[in-house]
Amino acid sequence: MNHAITARLAGLACAMLTLAAATPATADAPEMADVQQALDALARTSGVVGTIGEVYVDGKRVGQGSAGSRLLDGKGGRIPVGSRYRIGSQTKLLTGTVVLQLVKEGRLGLEDKLSDLLPEMASQDIVERADEITVRQLIRHTSGIPNWFTPDLVDIYDFTTYYPPIDLVKKSRSQPRTGQPGEKFSYSNTNYTLLGMIIEKVTGRSLASEFGRRLFGPLGMSRTYLAVKPPQSIKGPHGHGYSTDDQGKVHDMDRLNASYGNGSGGVISTSHDISTFYRAFHQGKLLPPPLQKRLTDPPENTPSQPPLCGGEPELRVIAGGTTSFTSVTFSSPDGRIQFATSTTTHTQDPAAIGRAINQAAKSVLCPAK
Repeated sequence: MNHAITARLAGLACAMLTLAAATPATADAPEMADVQQALDALARTSGVVGTIGEVYVDGKRVGQGSAGSRLLDGKGGRIPVGSRYRIGSQTKLLTGTVVLQLVKEGRLGLEDKLSDLLPEMASQDIVERADEITVRQLIRHTSGIPNWFTPDLVDIYDFTTYYPPIDLVKKSRSQPRTGQPGEKFSYSNTNYTLLGMIIEKVTGRSLASEFGRRLFGPLGMSRTYLAVKPPQSIKGPHGHGYSTDDQGKVHDMDRLNASYGNGSGGVISTSHDISTFYRAFHQGKLLPPPLQKRLTDPPENTPSQPPLCGGEPELRVIAGGTTSFTSVTFSSPDGRIQFATSTTTHTQDPAAIGRAINQAAKSVLCPAK
């Protein structure tokens, strides 16, 4: 795989950033700029195929847009605004929420050891130092367990082979540890693959079932689901992203292997549904504040990000993606405001796409700046 793909495979990328937006402290609806205009500008960025987004304030949609095209080279028309899309590593927040609900219920402890919860990780030497690694460390990416989602270990163009979560964890065993348990932050999809397995072990139900009964059903996220096995993909009309391999062949990544998702990145949703989740999460409807902070506090020893607009209050941003797509949700900590976006790509410069998405959000959420 080429270096650009290697960079994009760094991990169903998840960025949990603390940013600032021009959101008034009053109950009045904040000033918003035109979403369509912002997405039109985003779609002109080199490497963008198509993009959709919706803005919600207090659960009401106040803006929406679609720009670019559904397929490569301007084909297929525009992506329908309400289309489903992969949320990528935003899935980790959902997985973490279910884990912490189990902690709240007394069925799991933050200091429980991986080897006690999943004994095979130690007895079969699948995870090094499994008897020292805790649930807390898995949640916070401080376990030191290496990432299985790298071009050395998985083939992004393998759309058909089913890999059970335990087989993906086994792949990571060939890589060096990234640190001592609890020592430092090091992003790894393996942490959340293991958390998904722990949820299934503790509840006796599949992760998809637990998402459905704890999150999707109660919150009315009727168009959201967890894809777990090939050929499960995105239902209904949606945007397609693309990747070029070392031989110059362009691949439509629409059939991205569902095995590579699981608890780390497999959820497929819509702007409406994922905004509903963030509103409930930030308004404390899913977890009590002390447990919620386990997911929202910035990772240890990571640099703070500059504010999106300047000033207060904060805007929390979580992104997910891999080669062919980037999905980002901007949400205020009080749960009032969400700007949920999905951008499909064919690019050698994913960082440029990220900057363009941030600029689109800035132009919508803080037009006076």
